[in-house]
Amino acid sequence: MTDFLQYAPLILLFSALSISPALLILAFLLDLAIGDPGWLPHPVRIIGSAISKLEILLRRLFKTPSHEKVGGILLVIAIIISAFGITFFICKTISYLPIHPFTHSPIHLIGIILIIYLTSTTIAVRELVNSARAVIEAVTNSNIESARERLSMIVGRDTHALTEKEILKATMESLAENLSDGVIAPIFYLVVGGLPLAMAYKAINTLDSMVGYKNDKYIHFGWAAARLDDIANYIPARITGWLIVASAFLVTLFKNTHHSLLVTRHSFRTMLRDGRKHLSPNSGVTEAAMAGALGIRMGGPSAYGGIVVEKPYIGNVRTEDYSRASEQAIAIVKAASILGIATALTVLFFKGGA
Repeated sequence: MTDFLQYAPLILLFSALSISPALLILAFLLDLAIGDPGWLPHPVRIIGSAISKLEILLRRLFKTPSHEKVGGILLVIAIIISAFGITFFICKTISYLPIHPFTHSPIHLIGIILIIYLTSTTIAVRELVNSARAVIEAVTNSNIESARERLSMIVGRDTHALTEKEILKATMESLAENLSDGVIAPIFYLVVGGLPLAMAYKAINTLDSMVGYKNDKYIHFGWAAARLDDIANYIPARITGWLIVASAFLVTLFKNTHHSLLVTRHSFRTMLRDGRKHLSPNSGVTEAAMAGALGIRMGGPSAYGGIVVEKPYIGNVRTEDYSRASEQAIAIVKAASILGIATALTVLFFKGGA
């Protein structure tokens, strides 16, 4: 206990709007170790519950299309301010704890653990990889119904009629998109504004996933959530695209250097060429970089609630082995996550020394 607590000042060396390298790496390692266990309270689940309850209330007050948009704006403001404010209060309170190298008081240890845990909940490397691998394993075992069911838990499209190839393609698209939303973007906002800003980003992302749809129910009510999510992800998505390009090089480097250079070039060129084709201004960048690295074609028609949406195709077909490509996608996600955290730690190191 004493050995741990003597390093507490390094871990808690943060203001409410900044984070120390030690805290960030510990949170990243904790996410890799435990992910998102259902028995622990998770801020995103709490945010999701708050969104559902507040939506019901606001829809009772704002019923016409124009009023729905106002209600959606109020929902976004209330949820984001709450997420930021509560997290700021927690961080501020814990940062005031009197940490002494040889103090044995449990309150010190509890404060450290709480901040590490809350920070880890903003990052989702383990859950991203595990959810994708669950789908891939079901396809590998020819359990198509299980694969469709597992896929439906990580994508918004209809999955009941997808073929094995379409399931794997959707999984790889999800890996590319959620690498940005679930890993790189939270790390980016942790570096920029500490845990409160990262939690505010998670609130924005959760709002978009719950109400940011362009269907009859949410086209007006979810307008603000969808627009704000596009803005919040603009820079992180482009960082993620570059990390995918770099990771494509690294994961193939020791197998075949010449092939590694080709894969990197394909990833880079596809990102530049097809990154703007996607209906989303951000998802297209990461999907194009991943499609180019894997040699597959993403996009195409997808059904949402029985309605087919024609999406532009992204990437060129260089392989029909989607099972191998999906495993390669997981390897790229892991490498990009490590590169992302290494980059963040480097920025924090120089930021702290400035």
